[in-house]
Amino acid sequence: MKRGVCIAAVVLLLVLVVAITLGVTLRRKPPQQTFKETFIARCHLAIKGQYKGSDCETIWSTFEQAYVGRDPCKIPTDAYNPLFQVAPITMTCGKAMFWSKTKDVVHAYNENTKCFVTMEDTLLGSVLDNLIWCGKEGSNKTFTSGCPDWNACKDNPVRSFWTQGSTKFAEAACGDATVMLNGNIATPFDNSSVFGSVEVPKLNSAKVRKLTVVLVTATTPVSDCSNESLNELRQKLDSKIGYECKEVSETRISECASNDVSCTNCW
Repeated sequence: MKRGVCIAAVVLLLVLVVAITLGVTLRRKPPQQTFKETFIARCHLAIKGQYKGSDCETIWSTFEQAYVGRDPCKIPTDAYNPLFQVAPITMTCGKAMFWSKTKDVVHAYNENTKCFVTMEDTLLGSVLDNLIWCGKEGSNKTFTSGCPDWNACKDNPVRSFWTQGSTKFAEAACGDATVMLNGNIATPFDNSSVFGSVEVPKLNSAKVRKLTVVLVTATTPVSDCSNESLNELRQKLDSKIGYECKEVSETRISECASNDVSCTNCW
């Protein structure tokens, strides 16, 4: 009898151990994607659309050559030149949309209308948007923590990528180009922003006919199209490129996105 009780106790203990182990396993979070896995997954998603025929593995290997094993504060913009050769930026004329301090508004609008193409809508832009990466000397790995932030050093991997990408994006613009600027701040055009310091100087008057500023405003806007900073933009812009400014409420932009208004009728 005692032997039977012991056996039963052992069996019960084993069942409890298995149940606890199984419970812990089920509660355990699935492993997070590595940076490479995220990169490749986003790339495959992009090439299902307008970028069919691109080779994500080649793009990845070219990408990591720009920064892996290198000082994360010594990655110049031209380190990404080979990357933009294997995944060049191309677009339909009249589709280029630039932005400064209006990212959420631009992308919410564009996600629904598909009227424009931003840098973040290009193959490489869509893959790397909101990601952080860097390498370290003596290592063949990609790191996503401990990397210098945007302003820590000028030649860090993330900043150099977006600077070079913005350069290529501006150079690819043709026809009529558009930029959304924030009319709820005192200086909608910031000369030191990526748009002001990188993209505006790279707009080619032989290709770009006009730049339309869409000044996004709230109910009580801080700035209008007569704002001094916009005059600075006009002066900085190649004189052969036409200029137009339109004040458009954020509410109107939301209505355009939700009501399937024609791309030419929102402003």
